[in-house]
Amino acid sequence: MDRVWSWLRAYFDWFYVPKPTWSDVLDIIIIAYVLYHILLWFKTSRAWTLLKGILVVLIFVGLAALFHMNTVLWLAKKLVNVIVLAFIILFQPELRHALDELGRKKILKNIINIESDRELGARLSEKSVYELVKTATQLSMAKTGALIVIEQMTPLGEIESTGIQVDATISHQLLVNVFEKNTPLHDGAILIRKNRVVAATCYLPLTERSDITKDLGTRHRAGLGISEVSDSMTIIVSEETGGVTVAYMGTLYRDLDEDGLRKQLQKISGPEEEPKKIGKSKKSRKGGRKHENV
Repeated sequence: MDRVWSWLRAYFDWFYVPKPTWSDVLDIIIIAYVLYHILLWFKTSRAWTLLKGILVVLIFVGLAALFHMNTVLWLAKKLVNVIVLAFIILFQPELRHALDELGRKKILKNIINIESDRELGARLSEKSVYELVKTATQLSMAKTGALIVIEQMTPLGEIESTGIQVDATISHQLLVNVFEKNTPLHDGAILIRKNRVVAATCYLPLTERSDITKDLGTRHRAGLGISEVSDSMTIIVSEETGGVTVAYMGTLYRDLDEDGLRKQLQKISGPEEEPKKIGKSKKSRKGGRKHENV
């Protein structure tokens, strides 16, 4: 029996069975998590097209190595650094957005209580939600264009510096008067921080996406642009149609009525202050539609 056992051990000596530890398991989980989010980022950005192009180039280089094409291999080796630099330059907005998304992840929230005061102050109060809904409804009925940016965790100091300082409490009378046509402050966006209007006539970055429908104007492009580089929520009122739209996290939620706008604003309001329904909606249609492709 001992001889048989010795023979089996000698025969299967080449077969190695690893003994994973907790550090190995954690290593695999971290790598899988990072790779998943990198691929997800590639899939949802212009980098996906670049990735397919890189795969084609790698296949071509592999064929060149297989058939010993020395000149092609020499050129590929020399161009590696240039390609990496070109990737960084061409996709600088996407890389910045990816790092910004990583910075907004609340990974350490339960470990270290950081930015809790800022997060608490960024929440919309019940009164602010009511005033914003009333403002959007009134401007929509009058077909007066408007752009209202609500700052959250991402500081928008550079956006504030492009406008005129206001520093006032949120009220629909103030907001409606600001966006009244042919007034000094009607052009540009209003910036709201910690339930106060801090600036008006602010300029917002326009989105560079090419898949936006032609019926969306500069206001929608600006609202979508600021939502791509920050976690702010932007209320957009169309001057042409009077439609109310919300831009949030790179997505436009279009054709909102009072209830639909209130539900969107509740996403950034405090859980301890559930906004109550004040007044009746003048439209029977609830919610609105989500513009998935924008």
